[in-house]
Amino acid sequence: MDRDDVSRLPWRGVMRHVGFRRVWLGAMGSSIGTWMEGVGVQWLMAEQTSSTLMLGALAVAQLGPMLILGLPAGLLVDWVDRRKMLMITQVAMMAIAALLAVAHAFGWATPPVLLGLGLVNGVAMAFNTPAWQTLSPRLVPREELPQAIALMGMQFNLARVAGPALAGVLMARWGATLLFSLNALSFVGVLWAVGSTAPAPPARAGVAHAPWREVGEALRFVRDHVGVRRVMLGLLLLSMLAAPLQRMLPLFVSEVYHAEEATYGVMLSAIGGGAVLGGLTLGRLPSWYPRHHIIPLALAMSGTAMTLYCAATDPGWAAACLLVSGFFWIWAFSSLMTSVQLLTPDAMRGRVLALFNMAMFGAMPVGSVLSAVLGDRLAAALGGGPGLAVQLGVGVFTLILMLVGAVLLVWRTPEIDDLKPGDRGYARRPGLWAGITAAGHRPV
Repeated sequence: MDRDDVSRLPWRGVMRHVGFRRVWLGAMGSSIGTWMEGVGVQWLMAEQTSSTLMLGALAVAQLGPMLILGLPAGLLVDWVDRRKMLMITQVAMMAIAALLAVAHAFGWATPPVLLGLGLVNGVAMAFNTPAWQTLSPRLVPREELPQAIALMGMQFNLARVAGPALAGVLMARWGATLLFSLNALSFVGVLWAVGSTAPAPPARAGVAHAPWREVGEALRFVRDHVGVRRVMLGLLLLSMLAAPLQRMLPLFVSEVYHAEEATYGVMLSAIGGGAVLGGLTLGRLPSWYPRHHIIPLALAMSGTAMTLYCAATDPGWAAACLLVSGFFWIWAFSSLMTSVQLLTPDAMRGRVLALFNMAMFGAMPVGSVLSAVLGDRLAAALGGGPGLAVQLGVGVFTLILMLVGAVLLVWRTPEIDDLKPGDRGYARRPGLWAGITAAGHRPV
């Protein structure tokens, strides 16, 4: 079966695997709980501080550990039983969610407590993420891996639709304590699903480990493989330039639209709804349309929609822009992660994915903080308030994403699809229209 056939496998083909189906359903419940908690934490921080810098600091606390612990976590994933590692990290995150519920119930959920618990959860996430990313390749055949990754992305974004919508209703009526408690309970399903999978011993069991040599091996692989290197660049751009929008979304709602929690839930649901639609349509693209065209096109289009969102002051128009941005965001993210999974040997999968996680999760808080600082300075120069600051700071970053995506669409990288010189479709045809139409890959 060639790559074009692989990319068109029906969803039910992936879901026929019992282990994958259980994990997908368990992850759905856990993701809904995580999104509900995220809405509550970000809203509490925005409500208590009304500060873009504090929201940026929250992003650093939650995602910064990935930058420091990403490589050790990736090494550990390649050394130990991946199922056991997942069980441990999931239990840890369940306990942290329970602590957050208790803290809010007793009135202790102040900004320092939110930052502290966010930091501890970030540490657990640093070890959980690479272990989780190696799960799908164990549950489905290689030829069905693109569909499994896309389906996991759709699960995440279905939760992004359901989670914020539920959070807006529940938090307005019963308060954030219920959100945090439900998140803690949601881990039960994913723990059952992961526990029912087969043990996953390391690929090189019994081999003496040399951490620095193995890290160097992964770094050289990313450096020397043109396709993997360009995928890393795309993920960095998407993470740094798009993340500030979602991180600052509570301030858009409160300072630009002057609305409440329910509107915040609608905005997050619009992003998630667009991503679900994008996931459903991604498999409908022509079989000859390659990922090295999809990725830059999706970056450019998502950046365009986000930039229009930043210019909007009407919530209805803004939600429509977010719907479009979510549509193309899932195109970009699913295609990037599919590419790196297919290009990476299993023996170093944990380490390489750890490098990508470091790039992705490390770039998110950096982008959020830089966007906040830039927005505050531009707004101060123009005599504007918090609303203008968040519009300008995020808008500049999304505009850069749009422009860089267009540049990468003109000068593309066939190695992303593992094409080599001499392969059909390898020859580059520079040009924006050629990038959009992928005319060089169209069947004769």
